[in-house]
Amino acid sequence: MGSSTPLGATRGTRGPGGTTQIFCASTLYGAATLAAAIDAGLFAPASRRLLVVCNNAASPELHPSIDRMPGFEQLRERFDDLVSWNETIAPFHPSGWAPRSDDTPLWERHLRLAWGLGDDSVEVTVESIQVNPALAITEIFTGAPLTVYADGLMSYGPTRSKIDPLIGGRVRRLLHLDLVPGLKPLLLTEFGVEPEIVPTQAFRRVLDSLGDTADDLETPAVPPALVLGQYLSALTILSEKEEERLHVEMVRGAAALGHTHVVFKPHPAAPAVWSRLLEDEAKKAGVELTVIDSPVLAEVLYERMKPALVVGCFSTALLTANAFYDIPVARAGTDVLLERLAPYQNSNRVPVTIVDALVAPLGDDGSFRPDERLGDLIKAVGYAMQSQVYPGLRPAAERYLSNHLDQRTWRYFKRRRLTALGLPGAVPSQLAGIPRNATARRMVRRARKLRRTMLRANPR
Repeated sequence: MGSSTPLGATRGTRGPGGTTQIFCASTLYGAATLAAAIDAGLFAPASRRLLVVCNNAASPELHPSIDRMPGFEQLRERFDDLVSWNETIAPFHPSGWAPRSDDTPLWERHLRLAWGLGDDSVEVTVESIQVNPALAITEIFTGAPLTVYADGLMSYGPTRSKIDPLIGGRVRRLLHLDLVPGLKPLLLTEFGVEPEIVPTQAFRRVLDSLGDTADDLETPAVPPALVLGQYLSALTILSEKEEERLHVEMVRGAAALGHTHVVFKPHPAAPAVWSRLLEDEAKKAGVELTVIDSPVLAEVLYERMKPALVVGCFSTALLTANAFYDIPVARAGTDVLLERLAPYQNSNRVPVTIVDALVAPLGDDGSFRPDERLGDLIKAVGYAMQSQVYPGLRPAAERYLSNHLDQRTWRYFKRRRLTALGLPGAVPSQLAGIPRNATARRMVRRARKLRRTMLRANPR
Protein backbone atom coordinates (compact mmCIF):
# COMPACT_ATOMS: atom_id res chain seq x y z
CA MET A 1 0.00 0.00 0.00
CA GLY A 2 1.32 3.46 -0.89
CA SER A 3 0.75 4.92 2.58
CA SER A 4 -0.62 4.10 5.98
CA THR A 5 -1.75 7.68 6.52
CA PRO A 6 -5.33 7.74 7.89
CA LEU A 7 -8.13 9.40 5.95
CA GLY A 8 -8.10 13.17 6.37
CA ALA A 9 -4.44 13.28 7.44
CA THR A 10 -1.30 14.02 5.46
CA ARG A 11 2.41 13.51 5.98
CA GLY A 12 3.13 17.10 6.93
CA THR A 13 4.27 20.22 5.12
CA ARG A 14 6.52 19.59 2.14
CA GLY A 15 9.52 21.56 1.11
CA PRO A 16 9.76 23.66 -2.04
CA GLY A 17 10.42 22.39 -5.53
CA GLY A 18 8.20 19.30 -5.69
CA THR A 19 5.07 18.51 -7.66
CA THR A 20 1.89 17.16 -6.12
CA GLN A 21 -0.68 15.54 -8.36
CA ILE A 22 -4.19 15.86 -6.89
CA PHE A 23 -6.73 13.28 -8.07
CA CYS A 24 -10.43 13.65 -7.24
CA ALA A 25 -12.79 10.67 -7.29
CA SER A 26 -16.40 10.15 -6.23
CA THR A 27 -17.03 6.62 -7.52
CA LEU A 28 -15.15 3.34 -7.34
CA TYR A 29 -15.39 3.11 -11.14
CA GLY A 30 -13.74 6.53 -11.42
CA ALA A 31 -10.98 5.54 -9.01
CA ALA A 32 -10.39 2.39 -11.09
CA THR A 33 -10.12 4.56 -14.21
CA LEU A 34 -7.51 6.75 -12.50
CA ALA A 35 -5.59 3.66 -11.36
CA ALA A 36 -5.54 2.33 -14.92
CA ALA A 37 -4.35 5.68 -16.29
CA ILE A 38 -1.52 5.78 -13.73
CA ASP A 39 -0.54 2.18 -14.46
CA ALA A 40 -0.48 2.97 -18.19
CA GLY A 41 1.95 5.83 -17.65
CA LEU A 42 -0.49 8.58 -18.63
CA PHE A 43 0.71 10.66 -15.67
CA ALA A 44 4.31 11.72 -15.35
CA PRO A 45 6.19 10.83 -12.15
CA ALA A 46 5.50 13.23 -9.30
CA SER A 47 6.82 13.94 -5.81
CA ARG A 48 3.46 13.01 -4.37
CA ARG A 49 0.06 11.75 -5.45
CA LEU A 50 -2.90 12.80 -3.33
CA LEU A 51 -6.34 11.23 -3.72
CA VAL A 52 -9.30 13.41 -2.70
CA VAL A 53 -12.43 11.29 -2.20
CA CYS A 54 -15.83 12.96 -2.56
CA ASN A 55 -19.11 11.47 -1.39
CA ASN A 56 -21.75 13.19 -3.52
CA ALA A 57 -24.73 11.13 -2.35
CA ALA A 58 -27.78 13.17 -1.39
CA SER A 59 -27.29 11.95 2.19
CA PRO A 60 -23.57 11.15 2.48
CA GLU A 61 -23.97 9.95 6.06
CA LEU A 62 -26.22 7.12 4.82
CA HIS A 63 -24.03 5.91 1.97
CA PRO A 64 -20.43 4.72 2.17
CA SER A 65 -17.68 6.78 0.62
CA ILE A 66 -15.59 4.98 -1.98
CA ASP A 67 -12.73 4.43 0.48
CA ARG A 68 -15.10 2.20 2.48
CA MET A 69 -16.21 0.08 -0.48
CA PRO A 70 -14.99 -3.44 -1.31
CA GLY A 71 -12.02 -3.28 -3.64
CA PHE A 72 -10.80 0.20 -2.74
CA GLU A 73 -7.72 -1.12 -0.95
CA GLN A 74 -6.49 -2.57 -4.25
CA LEU A 75 -6.71 0.91 -5.81
CA ARG A 76 -5.34 2.83 -2.81
CA GLU A 77 -1.73 1.75 -3.38
CA ARG A 78 -1.36 4.09 -6.38
CA PHE A 79 -1.62 7.14 -4.11
CA ASP A 80 0.66 8.44 -1.39
CA ASP A 81 -2.02 10.11 0.69
CA LEU A 82 -5.78 10.23 1.02
CA VAL A 83 -8.11 13.02 2.19
CA SER A 84 -11.87 13.48 2.34
CA TRP A 85 -13.39 16.49 0.61
CA ASN A 86 -16.55 16.08 2.70
CA GLU A 87 -14.55 16.41 5.89
CA THR A 88 -12.58 19.33 4.46
CA ILE A 89 -15.66 21.46 3.78
CA ALA A 90 -17.98 20.11 6.52
CA PRO A 91 -20.78 20.80 7.26
CA PHE A 92 -21.44 21.78 3.63
CA HIS A 93 -22.49 19.29 0.94
CA PRO A 94 -19.95 18.73 -1.87
CA SER A 95 -22.51 19.19 -4.62
CA GLY A 96 -23.78 22.51 -3.29
CA TRP A 97 -20.71 24.29 -1.98
CA ALA A 98 -18.19 26.47 -3.79
CA PRO A 99 -15.91 29.19 -2.44
CA ARG A 100 -16.74 32.82 -3.00
CA SER A 101 -14.41 34.28 -5.61
CA ASP A 102 -12.84 36.63 -3.06
CA ASP A 103 -12.14 33.69 -0.75
CA THR A 104 -10.29 31.40 -3.17
CA PRO A 105 -6.80 32.63 -2.15
CA LEU A 106 -7.68 31.93 1.49
CA TRP A 107 -8.94 28.46 0.62
CA GLU A 108 -5.82 27.63 -1.35
CA ARG A 109 -3.62 28.63 1.59
CA HIS A 110 -5.85 26.60 3.91
CA LEU A 111 -5.70 23.47 1.72
CA ARG A 112 -1.95 23.79 1.22
CA LEU A 113 -1.56 23.74 4.99
CA ALA A 114 -4.22 21.10 5.75
CA TRP A 115 -3.10 18.76 2.97
CA GLY A 116 0.62 19.29 3.47
CA LEU A 117 1.18 20.74 0.00
CA GLY A 118 3.71 23.32 1.11
CA ASP A 119 5.08 25.25 -1.87
CA ASP A 120 4.69 22.35 -4.31
CA SER A 121 3.45 23.05 -7.78
CA VAL A 122 0.05 21.42 -8.15
CA GLU A 123 -1.59 19.47 -10.98
CA VAL A 124 -5.29 18.69 -10.61
CA THR A 125 -7.26 15.82 -12.15
CA VAL A 126 -11.06 15.92 -11.82
CA GLU A 127 -14.25 14.47 -13.25
CA SER A 128 -17.43 16.40 -14.19
CA ILE A 129 -15.62 19.72 -14.33
CA GLN A 130 -18.88 21.61 -15.00
CA VAL A 131 -20.24 21.04 -11.48
CA ASN A 132 -19.13 20.92 -7.86
CA PRO A 133 -17.09 19.54 -6.23
CA ALA A 134 -14.74 19.40 -9.23
CA LEU A 135 -15.51 23.00 -10.18
CA ALA A 136 -14.85 24.23 -6.64
CA ILE A 137 -11.49 22.47 -6.45
CA THR A 138 -10.33 23.80 -9.82
CA GLU A 139 -11.35 27.32 -8.76
CA ILE A 140 -9.38 27.08 -5.52
CA PHE A 141 -6.15 25.96 -7.20
CA THR A 142 -6.07 28.89 -9.59
CA GLY A 143 -3.59 28.45 -12.39
CA ALA A 144 -3.00 24.74 -11.84
CA PRO A 145 -2.99 22.70 -15.07
CA LEU A 146 -6.06 20.46 -15.29
CA THR A 147 -6.76 16.98 -16.55
CA VAL A 148 -10.36 15.83 -16.86
CA TYR A 149 -11.16 12.13 -16.83
CA ALA A 150 -14.45 10.61 -17.86
CA ASP A 151 -15.53 7.18 -16.65
CA GLY A 152 -18.83 7.04 -18.49
CA LEU A 153 -20.81 7.79 -21.63
CA MET A 154 -21.34 11.49 -20.88
CA SER A 155 -17.90 12.29 -22.28
CA TYR A 156 -19.26 11.58 -25.76
CA GLY A 157 -21.79 14.38 -25.36
CA PRO A 158 -21.34 18.15 -25.25
CA THR A 159 -20.19 20.08 -22.21
CA ARG A 160 -23.44 20.53 -20.30
CA SER A 161 -22.98 24.26 -19.71
CA LYS A 162 -20.62 27.09 -20.52
CA ILE A 163 -17.39 26.91 -18.56
CA ASP A 164 -15.40 29.95 -17.52
CA PRO A 165 -12.56 30.27 -20.07
CA LEU A 166 -10.15 30.81 -17.16
CA ILE A 167 -10.93 27.21 -16.16
CA GLY A 168 -11.61 25.61 -19.54
CA GLY A 169 -8.42 27.09 -20.94
CA ARG A 170 -6.38 25.29 -18.27
CA VAL A 171 -7.61 21.82 -19.29
CA ARG A 172 -4.79 20.00 -21.04
CA ARG A 173 -6.50 16.73 -21.96
CA LEU A 174 -9.54 14.51 -21.52
CA LEU A 175 -8.87 10.92 -20.46
CA HIS A 176 -11.63 8.45 -21.28
CA LEU A 177 -12.31 4.76 -21.65
CA ASP A 178 -12.84 3.43 -25.17
CA LEU A 179 -16.44 2.40 -24.49
CA VAL A 180 -17.58 3.05 -28.06
CA PRO A 181 -14.64 2.33 -30.37
CA GLY A 182 -14.36 4.89 -33.12
CA LEU A 183 -16.56 7.50 -31.43
CA LYS A 184 -14.72 10.69 -30.41
CA PRO A 185 -15.90 12.61 -27.33
CA LEU A 186 -17.40 16.09 -27.73
CA LEU A 187 -16.73 17.07 -24.13
CA LEU A 188 -14.48 20.15 -23.87
CA THR A 189 -13.70 20.26 -27.59
CA GLU A 190 -14.82 23.91 -27.51
CA PHE A 191 -11.49 24.57 -25.75
CA GLY A 192 -9.50 22.49 -28.21
CA VAL A 193 -8.98 19.74 -25.62
CA GLU A 194 -7.85 16.50 -27.22
CA PRO A 195 -9.26 13.22 -25.88
CA GLU A 196 -6.83 10.50 -24.85
CA ILE A 197 -7.88 6.88 -24.39
CA VAL A 198 -7.10 5.01 -21.17
CA PRO A 199 -5.84 1.67 -22.55
CA THR A 200 -8.47 -1.03 -22.28
CA GLN A 201 -5.96 -3.66 -21.18
CA ALA A 202 -4.77 -1.47 -18.31
CA PHE A 203 -8.35 -0.97 -17.19
CA ARG A 204 -9.08 -4.70 -17.44
CA ARG A 205 -6.03 -5.50 -15.30
CA VAL A 206 -7.27 -3.10 -12.63
CA LEU A 207 -10.72 -4.68 -12.71
CA ASP A 208 -9.21 -8.16 -12.58
CA SER A 209 -7.42 -7.18 -9.37
CA LEU A 210 -10.81 -6.41 -7.80
CA GLY A 211 -12.20 -9.87 -8.51
CA ASP A 212 -11.35 -11.20 -5.05
CA THR A 213 -13.25 -8.40 -3.30
CA ALA A 214 -16.56 -10.23 -3.58
CA ASP A 215 -15.71 -13.43 -1.72
CA ASP A 216 -19.21 -13.63 -0.30
CA LEU A 217 -20.73 -13.94 -3.78
CA GLU A 218 -21.52 -17.43 -4.97
CA THR A 219 -20.72 -18.32 -8.54
CA PRO A 220 -23.91 -19.66 -10.16
CA ALA A 221 -23.76 -23.11 -11.70
CA VAL A 222 -25.43 -21.72 -14.83
CA PRO A 223 -24.44 -18.30 -16.29
CA PRO A 224 -27.23 -15.95 -15.17
CA ALA A 225 -28.83 -12.88 -16.69
CA LEU A 226 -27.60 -9.78 -14.86
CA VAL A 227 -30.04 -6.87 -14.48
CA LEU A 228 -28.58 -3.45 -13.71
CA GLY A 229 -30.62 -0.98 -11.68
CA GLN A 230 -29.99 2.76 -12.02
CA TYR A 231 -32.35 4.54 -9.61
CA LEU A 232 -33.77 6.79 -12.32
CA SER A 233 -36.34 8.19 -9.93
CA ALA A 234 -33.51 10.04 -8.20
CA LEU A 235 -33.00 11.90 -11.47
CA THR A 236 -36.74 12.73 -11.51
CA ILE A 237 -37.00 11.11 -14.95
CA LEU A 238 -39.27 8.30 -13.76
CA SER A 239 -41.38 7.93 -10.67
CA GLU A 240 -40.46 5.20 -8.19
CA LYS A 241 -43.44 3.12 -9.38
CA GLU A 242 -42.38 3.51 -13.03
CA GLU A 243 -38.85 2.47 -12.24
CA GLU A 244 -40.14 -0.54 -10.32
CA ARG A 245 -42.14 -1.55 -13.39
CA LEU A 246 -39.04 -1.10 -15.56
CA HIS A 247 -37.05 -3.49 -13.39
CA VAL A 248 -39.93 -5.95 -13.44
CA GLU A 249 -39.97 -5.69 -17.24
CA MET A 250 -36.26 -6.55 -17.32
CA VAL A 251 -36.77 -9.66 -15.18
CA ARG A 252 -39.75 -10.77 -17.26
CA GLY A 253 -37.79 -10.22 -20.47
CA ALA A 254 -34.85 -12.25 -19.23
CA ALA A 255 -37.18 -15.08 -18.20
CA ALA A 256 -38.90 -14.97 -21.60
CA LEU A 257 -35.51 -15.51 -23.24
CA GLY A 258 -35.10 -18.72 -21.27
CA HIS A 259 -32.88 -17.59 -18.41
CA THR A 260 -33.60 -19.55 -15.25
CA HIS A 261 -31.40 -17.47 -12.93
CA VAL A 262 -31.52 -13.66 -12.78
CA VAL A 263 -29.12 -11.54 -10.72
CA PHE A 264 -30.28 -8.03 -9.87
CA LYS A 265 -27.67 -5.41 -9.01
CA PRO A 266 -29.55 -2.40 -7.61
CA HIS A 267 -28.23 1.11 -7.51
CA PRO A 268 -26.50 1.64 -4.13
CA ALA A 269 -29.16 4.22 -3.17
CA ALA A 270 -32.14 2.12 -4.24
CA PRO A 271 -34.85 1.39 -1.61
CA ALA A 272 -35.09 -2.23 -0.45
CA VAL A 273 -38.74 -2.53 -1.49
CA TRP A 274 -37.70 -2.90 -5.12
CA SER A 275 -35.94 -6.16 -4.29
CA ARG A 276 -39.09 -7.61 -2.72
CA LEU A 277 -41.19 -6.65 -5.74
CA LEU A 278 -38.68 -8.32 -8.02
CA GLU A 279 -38.72 -11.44 -5.89
CA ASP A 280 -42.49 -11.69 -6.33
CA GLU A 281 -42.16 -11.25 -10.09
CA ALA A 282 -39.34 -13.79 -10.30
CA LYS A 283 -41.51 -16.38 -8.55
CA LYS A 284 -44.31 -15.76 -11.04
CA ALA A 285 -41.87 -16.12 -13.94
CA GLY A 286 -40.37 -19.29 -12.48
CA VAL A 287 -36.80 -18.00 -12.23
CA GLU A 288 -34.34 -17.92 -9.36
CA LEU A 289 -33.50 -14.37 -8.29
CA THR A 290 -30.34 -13.22 -6.54
CA VAL A 291 -30.14 -9.63 -5.29
CA ILE A 292 -26.66 -8.18 -4.80
CA ASP A 293 -26.70 -6.06 -1.66
CA SER A 294 -22.96 -5.29 -1.66
CA PRO A 295 -21.71 -2.10 -3.41
CA VAL A 296 -19.39 -3.96 -5.78
CA LEU A 297 -18.68 -2.89 -9.34
CA ALA A 298 -20.73 -4.54 -12.06
CA GLU A 299 -17.44 -5.48 -13.70
CA VAL A 300 -16.54 -7.58 -10.66
CA LEU A 301 -19.74 -9.52 -11.25
CA TYR A 302 -18.76 -9.99 -14.90
CA GLU A 303 -15.54 -11.62 -13.72
CA ARG A 304 -17.09 -13.72 -10.97
CA MET A 305 -20.42 -14.76 -12.48
CA LYS A 306 -19.71 -14.78 -16.22
CA PRO A 307 -23.30 -13.67 -17.04
CA ALA A 308 -24.89 -14.88 -20.24
CA LEU A 309 -26.70 -11.54 -20.68
CA VAL A 310 -26.57 -8.06 -19.14
CA VAL A 311 -29.77 -6.00 -19.17
CA GLY A 312 -30.05 -2.32 -18.30
CA CYS A 313 -31.39 1.04 -19.34
CA PHE A 314 -28.46 3.29 -20.19
CA SER A 315 -25.85 2.24 -17.65
CA THR A 316 -22.22 2.65 -18.68
CA ALA A 317 -21.78 -0.93 -17.44
CA LEU A 318 -23.78 -2.11 -20.47
CA LEU A 319 -21.03 -0.82 -22.74
CA THR A 320 -18.19 -2.19 -20.60
CA ALA A 321 -19.89 -5.61 -20.67
CA ASN A 322 -20.02 -5.56 -24.45
CA ALA A 323 -16.80 -3.72 -25.33
CA PHE A 324 -14.47 -5.12 -22.64
CA TYR A 325 -15.94 -8.54 -21.80
CA ASP A 326 -17.76 -9.51 -25.01
CA ILE A 327 -20.94 -10.27 -23.04
CA PRO A 328 -24.29 -9.94 -24.87
CA VAL A 329 -26.31 -6.92 -23.70
CA ALA A 330 -29.90 -5.73 -24.03
CA ARG A 331 -31.65 -2.48 -23.17
CA ALA A 332 -35.06 -1.59 -21.81
CA GLY A 333 -36.75 1.76 -21.18
CA THR A 334 -34.63 3.99 -23.41
CA ASP A 335 -37.62 4.96 -25.54
CA VAL A 336 -39.42 6.29 -22.46
CA LEU A 337 -36.35 8.18 -21.28
CA LEU A 338 -35.78 9.80 -24.67
CA GLU A 339 -39.30 11.15 -24.41
CA ARG A 340 -39.11 12.15 -20.75
CA LEU A 341 -35.70 13.83 -20.54
CA ALA A 342 -36.23 17.53 -20.01
CA PRO A 343 -35.04 20.02 -20.93
CA TYR A 344 -33.66 18.78 -24.21
CA GLN A 345 -30.21 19.83 -22.97
CA ASN A 346 -30.32 17.23 -20.16
CA SER A 347 -26.82 15.75 -20.01
CA ASN A 348 -28.18 12.20 -19.86
CA ARG A 349 -29.52 12.54 -23.41
CA VAL A 350 -26.32 11.45 -25.16
CA PRO A 351 -25.77 8.34 -22.98
CA VAL A 352 -29.39 7.30 -23.57
CA THR A 353 -29.04 7.99 -27.30
CA ILE A 354 -25.85 5.93 -27.56
CA VAL A 355 -27.34 2.92 -25.80
CA ASP A 356 -30.59 3.17 -27.78
CA ALA A 357 -28.71 3.38 -31.07
CA LEU A 358 -26.17 0.61 -30.38
CA VAL A 359 -27.84 -1.92 -28.08
CA ALA A 360 -30.71 -4.18 -29.14
CA PRO A 361 -33.92 -3.98 -27.11
CA LEU A 362 -34.72 -6.80 -24.70
CA GLY A 363 -36.65 -9.43 -26.63
CA ASP A 364 -35.38 -8.25 -30.01
CA ASP A 365 -36.72 -10.33 -32.87
CA GLY A 366 -33.55 -9.91 -34.88
CA SER A 367 -34.71 -6.80 -36.74
CA PHE A 368 -32.56 -4.35 -34.76
CA ARG A 369 -29.45 -3.02 -36.46
CA PRO A 370 -26.91 -0.77 -34.71
CA ASP A 371 -26.76 2.76 -36.11
CA GLU A 372 -23.72 2.92 -38.38
CA ARG A 373 -23.91 6.73 -38.43
CA LEU A 374 -23.57 7.08 -34.67
CA GLY A 375 -20.87 9.75 -34.90
CA ASP A 376 -23.02 11.92 -37.15
CA LEU A 377 -26.05 11.35 -34.92
CA ILE A 378 -24.16 12.43 -31.79
CA LYS A 379 -22.93 15.60 -33.51
CA ALA A 380 -26.51 16.46 -34.48
CA VAL A 381 -27.85 15.74 -30.99
CA GLY A 382 -24.90 17.57 -29.43
CA TYR A 383 -25.55 20.68 -31.50
CA ALA A 384 -29.27 20.59 -30.70
CA MET A 385 -28.39 20.35 -27.02
CA GLN A 386 -25.75 23.09 -26.88
CA SER A 387 -25.87 25.13 -30.07
CA GLN A 388 -24.26 28.20 -28.48
CA VAL A 389 -21.31 26.24 -27.13
CA TYR A 390 -20.75 24.29 -30.38
CA PRO A 391 -21.80 26.56 -33.29
CA GLY A 392 -19.34 24.78 -35.57
CA LEU A 393 -21.46 21.62 -35.44
CA ARG A 394 -24.41 23.25 -37.20
CA PRO A 395 -23.46 22.12 -40.76
CA ALA A 396 -23.05 18.52 -39.54
CA ALA A 397 -26.43 18.70 -37.77
CA GLU A 398 -28.14 20.08 -40.89
CA ARG A 399 -26.66 17.33 -43.07
CA TYR A 400 -27.75 14.58 -40.71
CA LEU A 401 -31.27 15.93 -40.25
CA SER A 402 -31.70 16.56 -43.97
CA ASN A 403 -30.63 13.06 -44.99
CA HIS A 404 -31.36 10.71 -42.10
CA LEU A 405 -34.42 11.94 -40.22
CA ASP A 406 -36.86 9.04 -40.37
CA GLN A 407 -39.27 7.08 -38.23
CA ARG A 408 -36.51 5.60 -36.08
CA THR A 409 -34.19 8.62 -35.73
CA TRP A 410 -37.01 11.06 -34.86
CA ARG A 411 -36.90 9.61 -31.32
CA TYR A 412 -33.59 11.42 -30.73
CA PHE A 413 -34.95 14.89 -31.48
CA LYS A 414 -37.79 17.20 -30.47
CA ARG A 415 -39.61 19.10 -33.19
CA ARG A 416 -39.91 22.12 -30.92
CA ARG A 417 -36.15 22.15 -30.37
CA LEU A 418 -35.45 21.88 -34.09
CA THR A 419 -37.87 24.72 -34.71
CA ALA A 420 -36.19 26.95 -32.14
CA LEU A 421 -32.85 26.38 -33.86
CA GLY A 422 -34.22 26.62 -37.42
CA LEU A 423 -33.01 23.12 -38.28
CA PRO A 424 -34.43 20.64 -40.82
CA GLY A 425 -37.48 18.94 -39.36
CA ALA A 426 -38.76 22.16 -37.83
CA VAL A 427 -42.37 23.30 -38.03
CA PRO A 428 -44.30 24.89 -39.56
CA SER A 429 -43.06 23.67 -42.93
CA GLN A 430 -44.31 26.78 -44.73
CA LEU A 431 -41.71 28.80 -42.84
CA ALA A 432 -38.81 26.61 -43.93
CA GLY A 433 -37.60 29.19 -46.43
CA ILE A 434 -37.25 31.98 -43.88
CA PRO A 435 -33.57 32.89 -43.30
CA ARG A 436 -32.19 31.10 -40.27
CA ASN A 437 -31.13 34.05 -38.15
CA ALA A 438 -32.19 35.53 -34.83
CA THR A 439 -34.00 38.52 -36.35
CA ALA A 440 -36.17 36.34 -38.58
CA ARG A 441 -37.07 34.04 -35.71
CA ARG A 442 -38.01 37.04 -33.54
CA MET A 443 -40.34 38.32 -36.27
CA VAL A 444 -42.00 34.91 -36.57
CA ARG A 445 -42.61 34.78 -32.81
CA ARG A 446 -44.13 38.27 -32.84
CA ALA A 447 -46.42 37.35 -35.75
CA ARG A 448 -47.63 34.26 -33.92
CA LYS A 449 -48.28 36.27 -30.74
CA LEU A 450 -50.23 38.90 -32.71
CA ARG A 451 -52.32 36.19 -34.41
CA ARG A 452 -53.21 34.60 -31.06
CA THR A 453 -54.20 38.01 -29.67
CA MET A 454 -56.46 38.70 -32.65
CA LEU A 455 -58.14 35.28 -32.37
CA ARG A 456 -58.89 35.86 -28.70
CA ALA A 457 -60.32 39.31 -29.46
CA ASN A 458 -62.47 38.03 -32.34
CA PRO A 459 -63.58 34.48 -31.53
CA ARG A 460 -65.62 32.71 -34.18
